[in-house]
Amino acid sequence: MEPLYFSFIIPVHNRPDEINELLDSFTNLKGNLNIEIIIVEDGSSLVCKSVVDSFQSKLNVTYYFKENSGPGDSRNYGMRNAKGNYFIILDSDCLLPENYLEEVKQNLENNYVDCFGGPDAAHQSFSNLQKAINFAMTSFMTTGGIRGGNRGQKNYQPRSFNMGISKQAFEDSNGFGIIHPGEDPDLAIRLTKLGYKTALFNDAFVFHKRRISWSKYYKQVYKFGMVRPILNRWHPETNKLIYWMPTFFMLGFMVSILLLIFQIIWPIVLYVLYFLTIFSIALFTTKSFFVALQSIVAIFIQFLGYGYGFLKSTLKLKMSSKSPERQFPNLFFTHVK
Repeated sequence: MEPLYFSFIIPVHNRPDEINELLDSFTNLKGNLNIEIIIVEDGSSLVCKSVVDSFQSKLNVTYYFKENSGPGDSRNYGMRNAKGNYFIILDSDCLLPENYLEEVKQNLENNYVDCFGGPDAAHQSFSNLQKAINFAMTSFMTTGGIRGGNRGQKNYQPRSFNMGISKQAFEDSNGFGIIHPGEDPDLAIRLTKLGYKTALFNDAFVFHKRRISWSKYYKQVYKFGMVRPILNRWHPETNKLIYWMPTFFMLGFMVSILLLIFQIIWPIVLYVLYFLTIFSIALFTTKSFFVALQSIVAIFIQFLGYGYGFLKSTLKLKMSSKSPERQFPNLFFTHVK
């Protein structure tokens, strides 16, 4: 196998401050930095070209501007213009720990795969809200480790905030589709069908900021719930009962509230115990009382948004013969011509 040359692909939309922080974290990476960085401006009105130019003397970084077509198509654009034979895809709201590249190289040397994913973590400088949302999105008590905590998971589906893919796998799969969100698990599933192996590199983590408010967080997880039934339709072999868990959780919560009218309290007691457990784990993990409290809110919003989106999407798909693209046009972008 020829030596690996890494191309980092980073789409960005109206977030020059994030690109500045991300590129600054590149300057602190340890090891041999024989890499290239490609920034793809996805039709932004607030561009980051001047930020990228300020790093030209420190990093091998290239800037492209294209019309808005979504993050998936922008990643494809970057990979088509990359010189490397292995691509590492990051979100613009990430920061790299100094040993990130060394961890990736070591994992690929020990267990080469054509597609890998790494987990995300909360940096100590993050706000309490960012830390609480990070806990909700990564805890085994919520996602069950599917976003980067379950090393033994088979057919792991990397997420595009921290994802690697070989040039060969990209060319064979044609890269990301136009659905968003959901373009990353869709690609991982298609790669598995093509015979490529995927893996979790648990030590190759990034600090993922997720600069969002409670309302934006709800919209995000709601869309996650909306796209999963679409992926289940496209790839029925991946359909799992666990995807219904947030919906059942919220329906059960509403039933437990109604049962209080009849003085039946044991169901709501189970929910109280669950959230007390969440609080205890979050407190132990984050060492912050306020983050632990906000983690309860974050998890409740996560289950509510995802569960409602999943149920709504499932019912609409079953009751209509229209394609997902026609039923949910807000979940699909169009390719750049």
